[in-house]
Amino acid sequence: MKQRTPVRRTAPAALALLVLAAATGCTGGVEGRPGAAGLRDPYFPRLGNGGYDVTHYDLVLDVDPAAQRLRGTATVTARATQDLSAFNLDLVGLTVASATVEGRPAAVNRAGQELTLRPDAGVRLRKGDTFRTVVRYSGAPRTLTDPDGSREGWLRTADGSVALGEPAGSMTWFPSNNHPSDKASYDIAVTVPEGLTAVSNGEPAAPVTAAGRTTYRWHVGEPMASYLATVAIGRFETKDTKKSRTAGGIEVFTAADRAVAADSAPVLARVPEVVAWEARRFGPYPFASAGAIIGHPGDAEYALETQNRPFFAGPPSAGLLVHEMAHQWFGDSVTPESWRDMWLNEGFATYAEWLWAADKDGVPVRSSFDAAYRNDANWAFPPADPPTAADISEPPVYGRGAMVVDEIRRAMGDDTRFFALVRGWTKAHRHGNASTADFTAYVERTVGRDLSELWSTWLYGRSRPAQKG
Repeated sequence: MKQRTPVRRTAPAALALLVLAAATGCTGGVEGRPGAAGLRDPYFPRLGNGGYDVTHYDLVLDVDPAAQRLRGTATVTARATQDLSAFNLDLVGLTVASATVEGRPAAVNRAGQELTLRPDAGVRLRKGDTFRTVVRYSGAPRTLTDPDGSREGWLRTADGSVALGEPAGSMTWFPSNNHPSDKASYDIAVTVPEGLTAVSNGEPAAPVTAAGRTTYRWHVGEPMASYLATVAIGRFETKDTKKSRTAGGIEVFTAADRAVAADSAPVLARVPEVVAWEARRFGPYPFASAGAIIGHPGDAEYALETQNRPFFAGPPSAGLLVHEMAHQWFGDSVTPESWRDMWLNEGFATYAEWLWAADKDGVPVRSSFDAAYRNDANWAFPPADPPTAADISEPPVYGRGAMVVDEIRRAMGDDTRFFALVRGWTKAHRHGNASTADFTAYVERTVGRDLSELWSTWLYGRSRPAQKG
């Protein structure tokens, strides 16, 4: 708990100094004011923190999979967006051994998921300054249960562990500004017992083994939201193709649990094909590498679009691979401004499945639309306004979200113009964040007319409209 200052009598002169300090935002010689604890996300108001933007995470982890424990050092480079007297990082569980800000010891306070750091009095964090924070920590990372009942965070697997972070789980294994609106580059080093493999985001360096332990290093040069970071530890069969069949020579790195490696091989072989197919429709692939991680069935309850290489609990179908790879454009590169905007991720990824089924299996997009229209579950609530945090991954966000995309296509009446609109959207917000309001305004500018009826009916309407022919 936070320590409270005992009440005591204050002399008039001292009282005047306290009033002056409060008015100028200075206390105890420290300039500025504390950054906000929480960004007031519509569904997860405590996630994220104010007062700074992270530009880079350097994570060094030493993991004991048998004991499910880790020791970590997180170096967080950030830019102050206000004069800061203190700031917060999100971290659940784990024991913080020490913290420094700009190389000097910082006071540390824990309250729930909030790790509050107060820099030394000699450290001034002024608006616009870039500063570096180092946190050393250890412990047994936790598994979280989401409002919808699913598990995330640090999950134990048959031969190791996997870290999955949507929407909040990344704070179980590293301290962060844990909200999709603050993206950063990453370096991730993971040391595990020799014989195990540690797979993460980005591009790998050559592993180094010493004294019975192997260190795997990964670099993510493009901005990444914290919920998309992953580490998968286990006995994997890996394949690293430096120059793949994808447009632009994108590196493809895949990893499959040895128990399912043979069954996974056919779908993993299609990764370059899927990336190239989606790039023709959605614009250039936004990252330096692609791939997939396939764990053992039962490792998790879902697939997740972890950046560069989505995670799958068991060999996926071609349709599921298409869905998660589409997220590399919709969700990973163009990331939602808040969790209310999740339909922009899932609607487009679901629509990618419909497009694939049309191209590869001869199932017309309109047939997929009609099936989604008839599904009562898709009409439980508007896709752009889920009623609670437990609903952000429910059917309307996916199926009705895809119907919104197809209604835009029908409104344009020209496939060439429609796919130009989609490619323009992914280009305009490449490696950034976007909201539903950003999207609707962009579509109307591109189409050249008001589409209020479309939005009010398909995106925000609370009842199923009559289906037009």
